[in-house]
Amino acid sequence: MRVLRRTPGARRRRRVRIPRSALVLLACLPGLAAVLVLALCADGIGRRATAAAAVRPPVAARPAAAPHTAPRPRIVPRSAWLDALSRHAQPPPRYDDRVVAVFVHHTDSPNGYDCADAPRIIRYLYAGQTGVRDWDDIGYNFLVDHCGTIYEGRAGGVDRAVTGAHTQGFNHRTAGIAAIGTFTAGSVVPRAMTEAIAALAAWKLGLADVDPRGKARLVSSNSLSRYASGTTAVLPVLAGHKDGYMTSCPGAALLARLPEVRAEAARLQGR
Repeated sequence: MRVLRRTPGARRRRRVRIPRSALVLLACLPGLAAVLVLALCADGIGRRATAAAAVRPPVAARPAAAPHTAPRPRIVPRSAWLDALSRHAQPPPRYDDRVVAVFVHHTDSPNGYDCADAPRIIRYLYAGQTGVRDWDDIGYNFLVDHCGTIYEGRAGGVDRAVTGAHTQGFNHRTAGIAAIGTFTAGSVVPRAMTEAIAALAAWKLGLADVDPRGKARLVSSNSLSRYASGTTAVLPVLAGHKDGYMTSCPGAALLARLPEVRAEAARLQGR
């Protein structure tokens, strides 16, 4: 310890002896103070962060994309065309999990009919398919006349994914819509008919949030189709019968209208 010497005119300074243990404690004080300050700062940051979190409004969860649905169009039930005398005994309907594609057909029947005769025409088609062809029911899920009236075809419920018998190899997870008439090249396809097909496809595909303008991956179940059994085919979501099977159905005139049908169906879904 340094001893101060007395200088002239200065007062005598009293020596103060400080214990060694106290000196050690004094040397440590700055470090302890720094630790204390850091601890206090950290505690303050934590408290401010906690307080800020308490007053900050919660972050809203990003809403899931809304499904693209369309209104259900008016559909005339089977009872309007199938009477007790015409009805055949049939097994229970079969179902898929959902409908991801639609095939458009024509019935290849005469065009010059009155719309009031549509139930009779459908009954005639039903008789041919369940009689001559020995099918269990009419193959199409829906039929549309040239006035735009939509009829329920195959039994099982229009809002369900009923397995049809309309497109060889691709009846699963699809719906068959038949335009009543023949629409080969040069035929007139009534606008009321295409608008009804678009409305029906928009609603039916919208139940699974499927874009009518897109592509569908479908697995062929029959080698009589354009694709060997077990092959995955990439087809238009809203397709013509000929896309999956070797046929001219639904006719060149109706096939040429499918792009606008797809666009209208997408519009009805709000896309």
